[in-house]
Parts: sequence; structure tokens; C-alpha cells
Amino acid sequence: MTGKTAGGVRLSERMLAIAQMVSPGMRVCDVGCDHGFISIYLVEEGIAPSVLAMDIGKGPLQQAQSHIEEAGLQDRIHTRLSDGLTQYREGEADCLIIAGMGGPLMQEILSNKKVEDFREMILAPQSEICEFRKFLADHGFEIVAENMVFEDGKYYPMMKVQRQSGGEVDRKASSIPGTQDEEIAYRFGPLLLARRHPVLRQYLHKEERKNIEILNSLNAYEGERISARRNILEQELFFIRKALQEMEGEGWHGKYYH
Repeated sequence: MTGKTAGGVRLSERMLAIAQMVSPGMRVCDVGCDHGFISIYLVEEGIAPSVLAMDIGKGPLQQAQSHIEEAGLQDRIHTRLSDGLTQYREGEADCLIIAGMGGPLMQEILSNKKVEDFREMILAPQSEICEFRKFLADHGFEIVAENMVFEDGKYYPMMKVQRQSGGEVDRKASSIPGTQDEEIAYRFGPLLLARRHPVLRQYLHKEERKNIEILNSLNAYEGERISARRNILEQELFFIRKALQEMEGEGWHGKYYH
């Protein structure tokens, strides 16, 4: 836990990192607000003048409302029961936060045309990260900042995203889709690689060791399924080592998001 608090409650490193990606002065819409601690922190720290805290669950929303009232911020933080952005109204916020849910569900939320209302989005998918980054590129979203934290035995990537001008899709990659550089960027994060982010490096080394251990354990077995599994692991290991080579050598020079 960190030394930072929201309404007297200590923020986790993950929540703090998400909150600190918000550009100062932005009115925020927090989808999946849970207990409302990020919303409270943003207002208490003067980062956001106001927050719309939304959640699909009545229980979490009631808890968030209670915490907001305890902090005396009910005039600046409003709660609303909503499935994704369904109850959001145009012009209510400048920045969208979505965290704490899987990549496919976040893709579903971002497919709502209401996302065009936001100047920036802070996104922290917890599964299928590679496919999520591909979705962003294919739908006219540009990653402008990335961070990654390690908390309670898990790795959490997060990103600040903006819609490209006019919603046009410019993937900033070579004209040949599916290049190695592009695949590495999708898997591990273009800006995390560019920054040689220490938590990403730690994650890559852990995944390298894990894949090697599994591959070694498969040596005692044969068959089509084992062979297919081995091929997948070897491919993953190739991209992990390629990413480490880029980070620990001359640095990331991939064309994607360069």
C-alpha cells in the first residue's frame, strides 16, 4: 500500500498509478468505480474538478456513495448506476477511466459511440492485453502513455489513450501487417518498451523462466497436443527474448507507435 490516501483510506499502488495518469483539470467519468477511492483521490488532490462515478453493481455504488459522503465531496462527486456508458450523458466529462475488468468487456464498452465525447481515456485491462492493444489500433485509438505496476503477486499494465484526429486509423506501423516489431508492441506495450520500464523487464524475465520450465517439463512427453503446446511456448519465448533484447540492447526501435 502507498502513503497516499483517499477519504482516509490508503490507496494501492495500482489505484494510485491509474489516478496519476489523469491530466490535471479534466472532469472524470470513472466506469466501474467500485468503492470510489480513485474518484475521491482525484478530487482531494485537485487533479479533477469533478467526477462521475458509475458502476453496474448497486452494492459497490452504495459503498462508493458512503465513502464520498464521509469525505464531504458529494457536491463534486456524483454516483450513477450504469452498465458501462449506457447512462452517461454527452458533455459530462473529459476523461474516461475504465479499470479492474477484462479486456473483452472493456472493448465492448469502448465500442459505444459515447467514447467520442472524451479527450482522453485511462484504461487498465486485466486480461487479453495483446488483443486489447490490437483493438485500440484497429479502432482509431492511440496510446500516448503507459505504466505498469506489480502488486500482490500480479502485474498490471495501464495506458492513457486518445482518439486519433477525425477517428482515422493510423497504426503507425510498417505497411506490412503482422511484423515482429508490431507483434512485440502489441504483446508488451510500445511505450513500456521504449522506456525500458523496470516492471516490464521484471515481468519478461519471470515469463522467460516460466516458459523454460514448462518446456523442459514437456520433454518427457510426446504426441500432437504436446507438440502444439511446445510450439506455442517456443513462440512466446521468442517474443519475450526479442523484447528483452530490444530493452537491454540498443533500446526499442520498433516502428509501431514510434
